[in-house]
Amino acid sequence: MMARREHVYPQVEPGAAALATGVIARLDRGASVATALRTARKRDAIVLSIGEAFILREDLVRAEALGLHDLRAAALTRPLPEIAATRSEIEVRRELAGGAPVVIVTERARPIGAVSAGAVGSGAPVSMKARLERRLPAPVRDALRVVGDLAAARGMRAYLVGGLVRDPWLDVPFRTNDLDVVIEGDAPALAGTVAAALGGSLRVHERFLTASVDTPSVGRIDLITSRCERYERRGELPRVMPAGIQQDLRRRDFTINAMAVELGTSSMDLLDPMGGRNDLTRKRLRVLHPLSFVEDPTRIFRAARYAARLGFALDRWTRRCQALALELVPYPALSGQRMVAELERIVAEADPALAFGQLGRAGAFRLLDARSRFSAGARARLAALAAARDWAVERGRAVDGVELAVLTLLTGQPPDVARAVVRRLGFAGEPLERLERMRETSTEVGSRLLGAASASARVKALDGQDGTGLAWLWLDGDGARRAALDRATREAETAGPVLRGNDLMALGVPRGPAVARVLEQLREARLDGRVSDRKAETALVRQWLRMPDPDSVTAKEG
Repeated sequence: MMARREHVYPQVEPGAAALATGVIARLDRGASVATALRTARKRDAIVLSIGEAFILREDLVRAEALGLHDLRAAALTRPLPEIAATRSEIEVRRELAGGAPVVIVTERARPIGAVSAGAVGSGAPVSMKARLERRLPAPVRDALRVVGDLAAARGMRAYLVGGLVRDPWLDVPFRTNDLDVVIEGDAPALAGTVAAALGGSLRVHERFLTASVDTPSVGRIDLITSRCERYERRGELPRVMPAGIQQDLRRRDFTINAMAVELGTSSMDLLDPMGGRNDLTRKRLRVLHPLSFVEDPTRIFRAARYAARLGFALDRWTRRCQALALELVPYPALSGQRMVAELERIVAEADPALAFGQLGRAGAFRLLDARSRFSAGARARLAALAAARDWAVERGRAVDGVELAVLTLLTGQPPDVARAVVRRLGFAGEPLERLERMRETSTEVGSRLLGAASASARVKALDGQDGTGLAWLWLDGDGARRAALDRATREAETAGPVLRGNDLMALGVPRGPAVARVLEQLREARLDGRVSDRKAETALVRQWLRMPDPDSVTAKEG
């Protein structure tokens, strides 16, 4: 018998319409979040349309959890790709693989249905192996290999995330000693084994399901349990729960940080569910949902820092999301400590003025106080912030960068607003008093400095100023004050007398306050050129000791 010829069936391309199973419900323009969510639930819709704009049901659920029931739903619209029903399903898949959460399918320019990211498979994998080998130092690669192997041995999965993925994709040099690894499993439990294997010390942070291993070879490795988050108050730290890596990536701040690479695999494929690599190519920062900045306003500071460092720009929709968050100030649950931490990170950048300028233009300093305004004076001083810090450091003075930045931001603010900002950031006690003193006395100290007729008077005008105070005097002054500061600090370097306290007492100066007063007078004499060596200082002290004036520095106590 002859074998029957195999029947050949044609390959059918169903088109975009076949995938459009998600319901889209229409909504009035003025509808609130509460009304929109009721409509979505009643119609079982995953998308709502307002005119030509679209809202995801999941964003309405976030708004409800944050207590924003009365917010106009239109504030939560987001750009979504639209594809005609007759187009290929491949185009739909391409948009979803590029990070779109939903694709709108249209017929005659009217939406007929939606396709969610979970309804189709992912795109073709992209290997990160060559980039990681090229950009990560060998000790880092070795340490990460140990983490991956230990995780696999315990039935867990380990993923590189954050800058360890972003920067190699950009092909820029490795620049951090903080290595972030997400663990699908119990990260704190794994961290103990990692610490033992790498000879590091362990710190566990139970509330956030994380642990840090400080190693002698590569610095700190942060092991983070893969998790999802729930924000229950605007600006408050979230409640975290273990979850898979896909959910973990979807909780992050920006698409360029929502990428991961699994350790311990041969190809080291890139996981990029939110389209981060496209945004890296386009040099743009994009949040993952419209309430990202409302949930965590510190992301506004982070956005400015990343944009300044990477030379990126926030896309138009992300800027609109940022504006929405700033319209909702104040954020009582947002701690000053968290904002100070973000300011510290900005100050540590090579050119902090870029990030501060972006924050000022966006009105972000309203997070510190709703009445705060970004003055022209603050803008000018921020441009010179790094120069002021470097000027003080070159003279051997330590500078608190955050305090200097805060003083700069207070430029032009009314006194009550300035005090409110400083307290909002959590300054209290001596640090608070120091900040207020530096801000209030800068003009007076500068005037004394400029009016001083001698070296001793110039140096004395700066008594009590630490490195931060000197940097602020430089930053808050004009060219004449800066020149006087340069001169006074140079003179102060040679101001100390040769004779010491024991020398003075050996010459007959009484123990106690008199020694300090004589040392001060010797300093002034040396600054003004009246003495220049030990012999001259000794002669001057003996002259003072012979003075009969009972009010002289050598008067006996009692």
